[in-house]
Amino acid sequence: MSSSSAIGEIVTSVLICLDNPVLYLLTLTMTVYKRTSASNSDFKILIVNLDKEFWLLYPDTQQNFTPFNFVDESACVVIAYEHEEPIGCGCFRQMKEKDTVEIKRMYVVPSFRGNGIGKMILQKLEQWAMEEGFVQAKLETGIKQPEAIAAYEKSSYVRIPNYGPYVNVTESICMMKFLEK
Repeated sequence: MSSSSAIGEIVTSVLICLDNPVLYLLTLTMTVYKRTSASNSDFKILIVNLDKEFWLLYPDTQQNFTPFNFVDESACVVIAYEHEEPIGCGCFRQMKEKDTVEIKRMYVVPSFRGNGIGKMILQKLEQWAMEEGFVQAKLETGIKQPEAIAAYEKSSYVRIPNYGPYVNVTESICMMKFLEK
């Protein structure tokens, strides 16, 4: 294909999109969700930004959570991309209860929040966990994160007594959900 015919195809595609507002909007907001592992470099960058936010929210206690936030290579990670730019992530790992996963490291870049990206990441993680045979998901979030708490509640998570390392941690709210197909 010559460069002039390639340019002609691009111009034709743009004109078609402009004639169809729905198609045009879809091309502007194409979010892709990718399954990967904790070794993914985009995941590591997003997690650095997540931890920076946590240090701002919980400056006096965040150091206590650092060991609990570590995810090893066994973690199943989902990353959201907008035009190949990583804009959000989350992961799960198996808990001691063999049928239960813990949702960890949920994060959406601030400029992309409020668009359902976190909800989709969570749904993708839950679907993946069900495919792996898990029937329950637990998570921990913080008292200074009302948007996260509300999002989890809208996704049918219910508050439970703090578990594991979060027992007696007043900044923590623990939640769970039975996974359903």
